[in-house]
Amino acid sequence: MFGIYKKKRLAVTTVVYWFLLCYIVAALAWWYIELWNLNEANFAIKEGMLNPSANDYRQQLDNLLSQRSRKIAQFASEGITFLAVTIVAAIFVYRSVKKQITLNAQQQNFMMAVTHELKTPIAVTKLNLETLRRHRLDTTQVDNIIGKTLEETNRLNDLCNNILLSSQLEAGSFQLTSEKLSLNDVVNESAGEFARRFQKRDIRKVMNEELYVSGDSLMLRLAINNLLENALKYSQPAAAVEIRTARNGNNCVIEVADTGSGIPDAEKKKIFDKFYRIGNENTRNTKGTGLGLYLTRKIIEDHGGSIYVRDNQPSGVVFVIEIPEINHER
Repeated sequence: MFGIYKKKRLAVTTVVYWFLLCYIVAALAWWYIELWNLNEANFAIKEGMLNPSANDYRQQLDNLLSQRSRKIAQFASEGITFLAVTIVAAIFVYRSVKKQITLNAQQQNFMMAVTHELKTPIAVTKLNLETLRRHRLDTTQVDNIIGKTLEETNRLNDLCNNILLSSQLEAGSFQLTSEKLSLNDVVNESAGEFARRFQKRDIRKVMNEELYVSGDSLMLRLAINNLLENALKYSQPAAAVEIRTARNGNNCVIEVADTGSGIPDAEKKKIFDKFYRIGNENTRNTKGTGLGLYLTRKIIEDHGGSIYVRDNQPSGVVFVIEIPEINHER
């Protein structure tokens, strides 16, 4: 029973929540009806005690009617206020609980993803070192093994940096530098790095005229690197990945386009949430921790820009970054 609850916590919590809310509303309605009946009974008793032949009978009856109306208005206003407070509090509690359960599930997925991400470079590095120790290899083979080991070490280092940076950005302890940057130079550095790392992949650049932004070169490269890594990860090995720069009004635009399987419309906003990844962590084949796009969004927003994703044609997606342009003469 507890195992079912752990798997369906949000569904069970939702059912219990709505049951309790309906019970409270029903109890409130019953309380109002009981008070109405009690008020009517009191009115009937007091009316029966009046003497119709008395000179002030009409005045006494009017007073009773006025009291009954005030009581009804009092019950109605109290009931409506209590109902409104209950509904507002219930919505707040439900949203908080739902957010916490969702965050817990995402954190659990994150821990599983990090475990997988850590095991791979560690296992590859260990295997390569054992191969170098046990076998006499020629220089070419040694260089190849060392190169692959360094790639896995770089992956491990990137993962640790992402986790650390995520914590710093969340705590507000990371301070961005601000300097005038050539956007094309930043893009060229990122694209060149990936071209060297993935020499068999087709990474194309379409650069516009010189564009300048104010920001942190290291952080902007990290944001672009995350998008390029995603594009390569979710595209076929033979497919091209394209990175473009352009101007849109007063903004500089960076676009990273791939021809992968795309992203469902319902997921397009969620993918920028912390720890969020499409699919089930137990069955997912692609690598990642759910931090890359979150960090990218945080970095771009800290630069006064925005990021969104749209469909590519005929397949895949295009991640679009827009950052305010500054004057070249500044």
